[in-house]
Amino acid sequence: MKLLLLLALLSAQSSVENAWNLIAAGKRDEAKSLLLALVQTEAQNAEAHLLLGSLLMEDGAKDDSLLHLKEGVRLTPKSAAAHNALGEAYTTFANPKAARPEFERAVTLDPALAQAHVNLAAILLEQGESEAAIPHLDKALRHFAGKPDAAYPHYLRAKTYNTDAKKAASELERAVALRPDFAEAWSDLGEARKTLFNDEGALEAYRRAVKLAPDDAIAQTRLGAALLDAGNAHEAAPHLEEAARLDPTNQSALNALQRALREDGQIQKAEAAKKRLAEVLLKRATDDQKLVEAVATNNAGAGLEKKGDLPAAVAKYRTALELNPNHIGIRTNLAVALLKLGQWDEGLAQLKEALRRNPTDATLSKALDDALQQYQARPK
Repeated sequence: MKLLLLLALLSAQSSVENAWNLIAAGKRDEAKSLLLALVQTEAQNAEAHLLLGSLLMEDGAKDDSLLHLKEGVRLTPKSAAAHNALGEAYTTFANPKAARPEFERAVTLDPALAQAHVNLAAILLEQGESEAAIPHLDKALRHFAGKPDAAYPHYLRAKTYNTDAKKAASELERAVALRPDFAEAWSDLGEARKTLFNDEGALEAYRRAVKLAPDDAIAQTRLGAALLDAGNAHEAAPHLEEAARLDPTNQSALNALQRALREDGQIQKAEAAKKRLAEVLLKRATDDQKLVEAVATNNAGAGLEKKGDLPAAVAKYRTALELNPNHIGIRTNLAVALLKLGQWDEGLAQLKEALRRNPTDATLSKALDDALQQYQARPK
């Protein structure tokens, strides 16, 4: 019996190794097919689940990717690499709230796992906790010790120097030295040099960033604005036009563009850019006002619901949702109130739509499961 188990284990390991070899040979689809077959026959093979989940993550297959990565974590709960892989998937699919505890668990399980420290630091910086990010970045930098993999943590470390442009520039210069194709680091280096009144060095960095990432609206805006400040409106205009094309709601690009065009003597185009800027500002102001009204109306509905007036509360929630259809909380409130009124079809539909818009919300998922159970158990 032990011999059969050992043979089965070796066969599974060999299959995963074969999948790695296929990936190395550029045969990703064949590797995925092999791993899919493997997890069906060897459901307890954590390595296969994790590798398959990571491949699916790179393909953008969110649900299937998370399914296999979660299973890999369930099978190997003490694996730092597994938790880190799941965290990376959550990050890829724009769910930093779910990613953070996975990275925290990873660095707890294996304090030497440098990539998990980098990933956690990136989340902490995104959430405004720069001081907490520093020790994780420093650990990663000590581990990578001047290797190309250190470029990204140097880039992130620069972000922790909010008021010290000199130190930020030093970190960014290390990043681009290790990875000369690091467009975002070049762009941020331009900003740091600008703060240090090194206009020539800033322009050089901005140009490198745009050359490496011409589709980056921020890089184009920064270069265009720097050229405009340097008195070169004619060269600035095309970069600002490209920035506005890439991001039509970019106020900074549109404002600088209308200035550059005007200074370059292109008055008609400048007026058109000014009009576009006015439209963007008006829409933003209108959206902000609608959000304020939606929240106020939602709160009024919540007050009516507490008083037991569910029909009036539903009416308020409907009005609030019309003002802001993307607000998950308002849609959820409407769904719950409808369910309380016994309007199951619409209530469930609204709850499903809320979960569709925010599929990683565990609370919403549980609420929908509970509602479906109550619906099925209701008296016929």
